[in-house]
Order: sequence, then structure tokens, then C-alpha cells
Amino acid sequence: MHGSTVLHTFTNTGYDGPGRRFPGFSNTSDTRTHVLYPREAVKLSIKPGDLLSVEGAGSMQPLDLAALAEGRQPMLAALGLNQTGLVEWDGFDSARFSGWIAARDGDQRVPCYRFDQSSEPVIIRASQTMTVWLIRPVGVAGLIEGSGAGNVTVLHKPAAKRDVQLPPLLGDTRDEFTIPRGSAMAYELKAGEFVQIIDVEGQQCSDFMALRADGLDRGEEWMIDSTATRSMVRRAFPGPGLLDKFFDRDMRPLLNVVQDTCGQHDTFGLACTARGYEERGFPGHLNCSDNMTNALVPYGVKKRAAWPAINFFWSTWVDPASHHILTEESRSRPGDYVAMRALEDLVCTSTACPDDIDPINGWNPTDVHIRIYRPETPIRRAVAYREKEDALMSISQESAFHDRLAPLTQHFAPARDLWAPVSYPAHGTLGEYWACREAVTVQDMSGLRKFDIVGPDAEALLQLATTRNVAKLPVWRGSYTLMCDESGSVIDDGTLFRLAPEIFRWCCGSEESGRVLQELADARGLQVRVHALRGTMPNLAIQGPKSRDLLRKIAFTQPHVPSLDHLKWFGVTVARLNDREGAPFMLSRSGYTGELGYEVFSSKSDAVAIWDAVMAAGEEFGITPMGSAALDIIRIEAGLAAANAEFAPGVDAFEAGLGFAVDLTKSDFTGKSALQRNARDPRRVLKGLLIGCDDVPAHGAPVYARERQVGVVTSAIRSPMLEHAIAMARLSVEQAENGTQLEIGQLDGRMKRLCATVSDTPFIDPQRKRARA
Repeated sequence: MHGSTVLHTFTNTGYDGPGRRFPGFSNTSDTRTHVLYPREAVKLSIKPGDLLSVEGAGSMQPLDLAALAEGRQPMLAALGLNQTGLVEWDGFDSARFSGWIAARDGDQRVPCYRFDQSSEPVIIRASQTMTVWLIRPVGVAGLIEGSGAGNVTVLHKPAAKRDVQLPPLLGDTRDEFTIPRGSAMAYELKAGEFVQIIDVEGQQCSDFMALRADGLDRGEEWMIDSTATRSMVRRAFPGPGLLDKFFDRDMRPLLNVVQDTCGQHDTFGLACTARGYEERGFPGHLNCSDNMTNALVPYGVKKRAAWPAINFFWSTWVDPASHHILTEESRSRPGDYVAMRALEDLVCTSTACPDDIDPINGWNPTDVHIRIYRPETPIRRAVAYREKEDALMSISQESAFHDRLAPLTQHFAPARDLWAPVSYPAHGTLGEYWACREAVTVQDMSGLRKFDIVGPDAEALLQLATTRNVAKLPVWRGSYTLMCDESGSVIDDGTLFRLAPEIFRWCCGSEESGRVLQELADARGLQVRVHALRGTMPNLAIQGPKSRDLLRKIAFTQPHVPSLDHLKWFGVTVARLNDREGAPFMLSRSGYTGELGYEVFSSKSDAVAIWDAVMAAGEEFGITPMGSAALDIIRIEAGLAAANAEFAPGVDAFEAGLGFAVDLTKSDFTGKSALQRNARDPRRVLKGLLIGCDDVPAHGAPVYARERQVGVVTSAIRSPMLEHAIAMARLSVEQAENGTQLEIGQLDGRMKRLCATVSDTPFIDPQRKRARA
């Protein structure tokens, strides 16, 4: 531990000793799983003896495999496969695949093997080193992408355990190197170049600092200033998106964050110091500050006993009660990284922190890997998305509508695995709000999850899983419903559409409800398929009093399905753009605004054409694109619940204000007994609060009756229509009568109070006449 010694190594896995589980770090095998959806491609580096298992490929969901040596020689024979044709991929929507082929001076005709005969698993063993591309085409002609297809899964099991599993390259590298644990290195970045800082084994902190090269040439040290950065981005650290830059003390941007797969870093603490270890009884311990100083000596940087730093992968937070800065094990997994683009010529230093007497490195310092990419590398902004804590990481994608959204706004935020607009500067959040109230808006809602539930036991499964009576749901109708756990807490909410007697489409908020459906089907032995549509079905919300007028101009329906004018609230149909040859889409009379509205669901390949048609048809009605900020205002005015606000773990359906979606008269369903008990003897209820000022309380603000807390705010905004603040709050039943005067606490709940009057929700249009118009 002293001098240059670092403590022994141990490994975090899914289980680490008695009383500890690490579900987010449970991958103990080198086997990697890849799930492919239409229009996706995966690149694998294959060694002799590696095994590939292909599951789910067949006539309904074909899969193409291209195997090539570094020089582009075909290698299918080394996998025991025969060429089934040359496939042209010039129109394939995969920049990674097309770019890889082009970089090797090849045309777009690649010898491939197509899996299209059987859905039985196929196991392949490699005899030579090669690169394998797995490419999933659109699928069966005539189907909406993903609507009739299952998942195609490929397992890659290396023949021998590999020491390092670095993430795939993001592009063309100029340089890369590994920083051994307990050390630091300095390096130069030119303006426009990208640096990728990779946590190789997971839970390893890496201190980082960047100094302007032109300042060092003049003997001045202009470096990242954490305080200036936090002040400029208005959060603890920047991330991919609008507020993405690190600034120096002159508020001049030095780098912007392009990709971040961890999402938890620190800008408050110093890099660890010799003095800090000495005062804890560890004199001579390696420390990042000395390592950074030594690494920067060749650049003329002055020695410092303590270096300010951006502490990547260090998990810290401020306790709201004591205001102490607290820390725990890093949340980064093996291969997590941060990628940044240099905005100036910079001199940088990165460390692999040697701290082995704190949890910050998982009690086990490991290496950090650095890659530097050339300026022309096309690295798009992204964050990591995981369906659950131990799921494989995927990188956030751009929506199928992105080519039309990007010219209109730069303000995007992650919505599950997609980037979604927050607002549009030409209109502003308030302008978008009033357009939805008075005219018509269009919003990209592609981040919603969609599942097809198909088979003779589909109705039986949904009767068990959801809170409304599915047996009463006719074909071409939908119903807002819930999925609950055994305690009656809401797992997910959404709209269930019946497309045929044995086919349902579940549009919801999270993947958890899909897992619940599959687990329930397996446990009961039901003959049903639960198919996640993933990104294959983007959708738009067209909302506002002019939405029907707009759709009349473009929606063509066949006589055997409901027409637009036949669609009642929660009705659904299939339509085409303009005429029987136009792009197909599913059209439902639904939305999340409380206004007359519709939702359009299409294939990815038709998304841009549908957007263009909607915008052209809506021009005469003053159509306005709407982002998530305006939607949040209007959904609160409409009294509509949101996940992690009105419903959350430990909150049952009635306490979430969703009792209207629970049918206790139907046959058994998950959570029914708990909900029956809670309905007989309720303790809390969701109500509205009319606040007599424009101050907007925060989510979680306490609600008081005199000195006693009687509730908590779940959502709040200033209502443009009512011209004062409003809130939804979960209140004790004793204080929930309309007209009751309560107070919302601010400044620790007691030093400032907002006077509020209990009311029903919705705040606007309580009979929902607008949506039913």
C-alpha cells in the first residue's frame, strides 16, 4: 500500500460474499448476447474455436451473415457455411456497416449466408480469425416492420477467456493506450478530436483535467473550472445534449460531452492527495494529484499538492439533510466510457485512481483505457440505456423522425432509448402549449414501448395481467389499463388495443410490463407470444381541436375497418396516406393531453413520409411541433398520471388516482386481493391542489395541515390557462375533502408555505368533453 504498492485485487460479480448482491454487475461469463431488430447490424470479432448460436431466424425474420478477413476476403467457409448470394447493402440503414465496408475500399456487394429456412437454433464454430457482420433486413414484404416478426438472438461464446473486453471502436483512432492502475498519463488533443475514457473492468474512477495549449505556450494555466462548469450547465456535471460543455474560469468552453454510458460522475472533489492519505494513516500512498503533476511536467505545468479534477465514474451526492458529500462504489460497468470532443487545442491528463481504502473504486483499483479519434469521425451524441440493472447496455438512438426534428431544435433529452425534443425555440414551450389547446400539434412519442400479444391464449393472459375486463374489449377498440404487482402497486400503465380476436397491441411506458407478461405466460403454460416491437414502430401524437380536420386530409381507410369519423375515444384502425397505395399506419384516437387527439404508428421506413404529410396537411391549421416540456404542463392540467410521480413502487392503483382503471368485478388478476382490501379501507388518495400564487413546488414537497405533514406533491406546474400554480398531491383521506385549506412546505418544509385548496382533477375540462368531442 505504501510507496508504489497497491492492495490486492478481488472481483465484483453478481454475488460477492454473504449478504451482498450486485445485480448490475452480474455478467460472469464472456458469452455475449445480441438481439437484432429489423434494419440493425452487429459486428463481431471472431477467433478460432469461438461459437455462435443463432436463435429465432427463419422465413418470417431472415438474418444475413457476412464473414470477412481484414483484407475483405470471404470467410464463410471457415464457419462451415455456403454463400447464398451477393447482397447489395447500399440502401441499408447502418452507418457502421456501410462505413466499415467503405473503409476497406469495397463496394456494397458482400457474399452472405441467409438464415431463412427454420427458426430452430443453429450453432456455428469458427476455424479462423475473422470479422462477422450479422445483418437483419426489414423482413417480410407487406408487413409493418416488427408486427409479425419475432426476436433474432445471437450468442457469441469465445473459445478462451479474454483478458480485456473493450467496447467497439467508435471510428478511426489516431492513438490509444492503457493507463495502468495507480498511475496517470498526459496527452494532447487537437481541436475537433475526440477522446474516449474507458473503464476497462468497471467501478474504476478516472480523474481528468484539460488545459488550453495556447495558454501553456504563454505560461498561463487555463484549465477546466468545475464551479464555472456547474454554473453554466446548471447541473452537477455536463452530459450529452444541450448542456454538454466543460468551461474554464473565463467561461470559455474547452470540451463537450458527446457520449456517456455511466451517467454518474463528480465535479466537487479534488483528485486524491498525499496529505489526504497521510491524515488517514497511509503515508507514502500513491495519489492522483502527484501522478497528474508528474505526467504534466513535460508541458511546463506547475506542481500542485492538490489538483482540481473532473472525477469520471466517481459516484457522489449531497445529502439534503446534513449537506454532506457522500460516496459509494462506482456505478460504472466494465466497458463504460465517456467520449468528449475538444473545442480547443488541449493538453490533458487522465488517471487510473489508486484509492484502495475507500469504496470509490469498488475496493479494487484497475486500469483505464484511452482512445483518441480523428476529427472527421462521425460520433453522435448518446447515453447508455438498460432495460433493467443487469441488462446489456444499448446506446441511445435517434428517432426515425430525427431528420425532420434536428433542423427545428437542438434541445433533446433521452426518452428511454431515444432522443426526444424538449422544446422548439421558434415557438417556445408556452407557444406549443397554446397550439395544443387551440389548434393542433405533432409530437414524436416513439420512446413508448409497444408489445404484440398474439395467440389463442392472448385474451386469457391479458385478463390475468391487467386491471380491466379484456373480454369486453371489441376488435378495433382500445382501453386504458394497468398492470399491478401482488401488492396492488402499479408496474406500468398504457393503452391496450384489440386488432383481432387473438391479437392485441400493448402501448406502455416500460419494458417491465413485457417481462411480466412473458413470465406470467410461461408460469401458466399459455399458448401466446409476447413480441417486443422495440424501435420498429415509431409513432406521432397529433393533438388538439384541429387534429381531426388535419387527418381527414391524409387518412385513407378501407371499408372493412373503421373510418376516421367512426373512431370514438380509444378507437383504433389501420389507414394509409392519401389512398390505397400510400404508406400504411395504425391510427388510434388516443393521447396524453386531455384534448381531442390521435396517435399514428408506422414502420421506420415510412416515418419521414408520414411526418411530411402531417406537416403539409396541418399548415392551414397552424400545426406546431410540441416537445416534452409543453406536454408535461398539459398532462398535469388534465390530471393524467406519470410514472415515478403519481404512481411509483409502494403506491397502489387507488392511491395513484387510477382507481377508475381497476375493475374489481372481473375474474382474478394480479394484485386484485390487495386492491380489494385497500379499496375497503383507503389511507391516501390523489387530489388536486389550487395554489394561490405562481410559485411551483417541487416533486416530493411536503403538504401540511398546520404543523403536521398530511401529504406529498407528486407533480406541479404553473397553469397557463388558470394563471396560477397547480399540483397533484397524495393526501391522507382525512384531509382530502374539496375546499380543505392546506399548505405546501418549502425551504426545508417549514420556513415558507404555499397556501393551497384541495380540488378534484382534471383541473381543466373535468368531464373530458374535449377528448370526447
